[in-house]
Amino acid sequence: MRAYIIAPVLALAFAAFAPAVADTPPGARLNVPREQWLTPTQITEKLTAAGYKVTEIETDDGAYEVELVDKNGVRVEGYVHPATGELLVGYDD
Repeated sequence: MRAYIIAPVLALAFAAFAPAVADTPPGARLNVPREQWLTPTQITEKLTAAGYKVTEIETDDGAYEVELVDKNGVRVEGYVHPATGELLVGYDD
């Protein structure tokens, strides 16, 4: 029963952020030069402005891996484009 509640809540959370979300094909890797990366502080500021609270941020496979809490208190894990700060849908699936 719990899975039936979590899936729609996560779908709504990502739908609310959809205009600023990059769609990445499964298995694709980013090749952004390190000097073009935003700092973790800049990524945090962008996600905070979008209504998320960042609880953890680290680099992984050419992107930032983040743990977030949305405005409804739902925990979200995902990846962020290092140069744009956009959430990456389908990255590392």
